[in-house]
Amino acid sequence: MPAEDPRPPLPRRGPAPAVERMDNAELARMVEAEHPYRGKALFELSDRIAHDDDAATKVAMLSRLSSLRQARLFDRVSLAWSAIIALLAAETPHSRSAAYEAFGALDVAEQQDMLDYLEVTAIEDAHPRIA
Repeated sequence: MPAEDPRPPLPRRGPAPAVERMDNAELARMVEAEHPYRGKALFELSDRIAHDDDAATKVAMLSRLSSLRQARLFDRVSLAWSAIIALLAAETPHSRSAAYEAFGALDVAEQQDMLDYLEVTAIEDAHPRIA
């Protein structure tokens, strides 16, 4: 008979919120509050960046949260990096400027890791594409 797991069970998530119907402020609050679907909220905001400077500003601000810097999507890539990559990929003057500021908020070692991941020597040379 297997030993009983002493850890408390994880909370059930419930249905995913309809993030596509939320405004930017609601999405940002979900991310800040570390809602179980914060990644989904961040990705919805990220999808709006190319056509919405407010979304870009919020994504850049959210990328500075320690919870996003620690949450890994895979390997070295954090939710914070995904936010910066989305800002870069939008290729608008505002989103690029916001990406540079967000990148500058990372510590030096994390900046170098991200540049290595993006295969560039300077953040200004990064032009990622998101499909």
